[in-house]
Amino acid sequence: MNVECPNCKKSVEWSEKNPFRPFCCERCKLIDLGAWANEEYRVPAQNVSPDDLDQLDAIDSQDGNTRH
Repeated sequence: MNVECPNCKKSVEWSEKNPFRPFCCERCKLIDLGAWANEEYRVPAQNVSPDDLDQLDAIDSQDGNTRH
C-alpha cells in the first residue's frame, strides 16, 4: 500500500521495509518532529471558565481521580 509523506507529499510504500513510515525518509521525519517541538501544530480548544474547572475537579474527586 502506498501513502503520501506528510511532509513532502511524495508517494511512499507503507511496509516494514520503510522504518520512517509514514514519512519517506529520516529528514522528513525529523522536520515533522521539529515542528512538534516548536509547537507549530496545535489542537483547537475552547476556552474553559474557572467554574467549569471547579466542576471537573469535583467530578474527579468523586471518582478518586486527580488532575495534573
